[in-house]
Amino acid sequence: MNITVDQLAHMIPTNPDVDEWCKVLNKALPKYEITNARRIAGFISQCAHESRDFTALEENLNYSEKALNSVFGRYFGPGKRNAAEYARNPEKIANYVYMDEFRRSPLGNTQPGDGWRFRGRGLKQLTGRSNYERFAKDYGMSAEEAAEWLETKEGALASALWFWSKNGLNEIADTGDVRAMTKRINGGDIGLEDRQRRWADCIEALTGELPPRAPISTTVKVGSRGDAVKRVQRKLGLVADGMFGPGTEAAVKAWQAENGLVADGIVGPKSLAKMLA
Repeated sequence: MNITVDQLAHMIPTNPDVDEWCKVLNKALPKYEITNARRIAGFISQCAHESRDFTALEENLNYSEKALNSVFGRYFGPGKRNAAEYARNPEKIANYVYMDEFRRSPLGNTQPGDGWRFRGRGLKQLTGRSNYERFAKDYGMSAEEAAEWLETKEGALASALWFWSKNGLNEIADTGDVRAMTKRINGGDIGLEDRQRRWADCIEALTGELPPRAPISTTVKVGSRGDAVKRVQRKLGLVADGMFGPGTEAAVKAWQAENGLVADGIVGPKSLAKMLA
């Protein structure tokens, strides 16, 4: 089955390039037998969670000192390296935390600069020279060539499809078990609630009657519910439950302040247009 642009717009609602993504998906999915509603919903919902609606094709390593100590506590802190010397320097961070000499689980990064060269890319964040080499071999290219290709839509999609196929995820998707898909992808249940909601949204888009998309003129605020709220929440990196509560309001106020708008916590036409453009 082919995906329509309208269906995909409901599955990755904050993505500005839905038309282009629809073309590359319809061209590539059949090659991996992702041809029924459950397989398509499984693949798109999981990738959408991992990549913020197909918008984050490269790992963001621009960490603050505080974030480094929190996220990479094994590498920074008392008796270890000083996070302040690495903060806001993505290349330096990658060439420390992703090099094999500093890791318990090797990634194949043994040459100078490999940590940065083979940082997470693609819809599934392929990471490490070893993984790049395995992927590149199946596509008849070098790991370095694959690194460049993964920065394109086609390459980012291909890497996720390659991972999906290698890990037998079509068969799991056929069962509709989102928890099992999530465990196979990241080894646990990180983000399970959001993945389950995305799965339901994808199934609805593919098999049911589509609810009307919220127009840009819609205003959402505390007490609002629905698709427009979900789109705002996903754009802000929140759990997209479609209910505009105090947590969403606080995140909206922070976003408005950062973007030079009146921080009233109300997403009116001006805020919504800028946020979802």
